[in-house]
Amino acid sequence: MNLVEKILARASGRESVSAGDVVVAEVDRLVMHDLSAYLTGKVYDERVGVDLPYPDRVVTVFDHHFSPPTEQQADVLNRNREWAKRRGTQLFDCGSGNIHNVLVQHGLALPGQIVVGSDSHTPVHGAVGALAVALGNDSHAGTVMPFGKAWFRVPELVQIELSGQLRPGTTPRDVALWLVKELGEGSVIYKALEFTGPFIKGLGFWDRWLFPVLCVDLGAKCGYIEPDEVTRAFVESLPNGSVDGIVNGDGDPVEDVRRFDVSDLPPQVAAPPTVGNVHPVDDVVGTPVQWAELGGHGGGRLEDFVLAARVLRGRRIHPDVKLNLVPGNREVFRRALELGLVADLHEAGGTWFPPSTGSNQTANMGAMSAGEAMISTHSRNFPGRNGSTEASMYLASALTVAASAVAGRITDPRRHVSEGKPHE
Repeated sequence: MNLVEKILARASGRESVSAGDVVVAEVDRLVMHDLSAYLTGKVYDERVGVDLPYPDRVVTVFDHHFSPPTEQQADVLNRNREWAKRRGTQLFDCGSGNIHNVLVQHGLALPGQIVVGSDSHTPVHGAVGALAVALGNDSHAGTVMPFGKAWFRVPELVQIELSGQLRPGTTPRDVALWLVKELGEGSVIYKALEFTGPFIKGLGFWDRWLFPVLCVDLGAKCGYIEPDEVTRAFVESLPNGSVDGIVNGDGDPVEDVRRFDVSDLPPQVAAPPTVGNVHPVDDVVGTPVQWAELGGHGGGRLEDFVLAARVLRGRRIHPDVKLNLVPGNREVFRRALELGLVADLHEAGGTWFPPSTGSNQTANMGAMSAGEAMISTHSRNFPGRNGSTEASMYLASALTVAASAVAGRITDPRRHVSEGKPHE
């Protein structure tokens, strides 16, 4: 059995399962954000109503409305707080960070577990070797909350094998964006994706994070990376981090293996209107931008701020650009402070925001006007996601975001970064 099959077999009390089987499995964690939790809680109260048998499994993170701009949105937060208190569930309030970052950083998504959530990027927890999937709010209210279980059809496995070494200026995020184009949006409906190969195995934990987060745009049910010594070291560094549940696949032959060499890959940019509209940066160089942001479900990592500082230290952003800096969780900000990155990026003209999911869906940090453009490390770029449907969102690596913030237009980061020489 592969990793997903082993986890589902164990959680459903079976000796084995295989692709196509339907199982009812024990869920270890349900995670919701402030946009979804009050809806799920309302359905649960009105349609189910019994005491929660496993309140410790339910976690809510306020990551969209860290500073609610309206009375109505403030009311939503208070309804979430009241529900969590009444039902005895865990709540991380405003300023804690991005929903997925918070869950991992607090050791609440562990190897071998089943993690479900209402956010479509929930599969990102496959980075720790968990089976993580997104379910609908009513599924949470009707099955996960009252029974601690959910049903799954065991997905077929597709291996994505990556090899090669990146050139200076190209980052793992460029590889992840490029993969969406190469595989195709919606091309692997309900498959499980195993990201493997020497390139993946050579990455640190937070760079591995960038791959299962793209599953939803590929149409996959979930994605994961086989736990190894990197996973073990990361999990053991967390509060309450336990590697006791680590599960590995048996290495059985896989029918569908997609192999890619990333050695010659230039920096990539996902242009509007979708995540799969990916181009080499040269195709969009010169496009004016008014906003740049390091944040979002896949962004706001310490690695992003380190890369951005390589470009921005000792420089100033363009006067027409606003640079938003949004840590993925409080630990990221603390480490950025210790490393001097907070001061460096502040002096460059960036503005630090509380740990959250950033300007995602404009709920936190304001909207873009028609004709404006943003380049960011976010995971989505659909029209209207960050304000006007006539605004444009480009997705790129932290290096490209920082280089573009300096120039006021989309810029090839290789102008600023070369091997062993941070600046030109």
